[in-house]
Amino acid sequence: MANSYPSAGNSGPRSGNYYRRTNNDPYASIRRNQRIKVPQIRVISPEGKQLGIMQTDKALALALQVGLDLVEVAPNATPPVCRIMDFGKYVYEEQKKTSHAKATASKIKEIEFSARIAENDFYTKVKHAEAFLHHGNKVKLRLKFRGREMAHTEIGFDVIKKALAELAGMGHPDSEAKLMGKQINVMLTPLPTNKRKPKFISDNEAEPEHDDADSADGEE
Repeated sequence: MANSYPSAGNSGPRSGNYYRRTNNDPYASIRRNQRIKVPQIRVISPEGKQLGIMQTDKALALALQVGLDLVEVAPNATPPVCRIMDFGKYVYEEQKKTSHAKATASKIKEIEFSARIAENDFYTKVKHAEAFLHHGNKVKLRLKFRGREMAHTEIGFDVIKKALAELAGMGHPDSEAKLMGKQINVMLTPLPTNKRKPKFISDNEAEPEHDDADSADGEE
């Protein structure tokens, strides 16, 4: 009776490159402790003091003696530079910095104006901007010119200046409003909480529910 099991040649993908896992740990490439194979290294103490060049095994013993790690911080130096540190704490602090940067970037809100915006629409957008600043968000004011409006950019700058004046009690511009292509941009950073003076919202008023409400150009 013929063997009903598939032959080895038809058994599908084999082990090897087919199932190689990708290591996404950005810190995996940092050599530390027994992974440091060079015979000599330049050593830095946990306090940042230069300890000079020493044998790698001696430096590792010194690190282990104080319950820390020997971490390569400048692999291309001659000899490589290593620091005695708490590697786990270092990774934690770096990850915290990265997450903070991402959180800050996600808190930028955008309010869009137009050169011919109606007064009621203008103040609706200013109120939205004030609410965002009230909640600690950075706010980018943007004004887009259309068609022949580029011939009178001063009108757009007047709109932005008026908006900045209305929001002066809540935030300050990071730099002067600038014309970039067909639009004017300026970024506002909220003032410290104890210095904010809202004009259009109460202290406990909630931020606008939808971010798309702040991107309309205010024209019908």
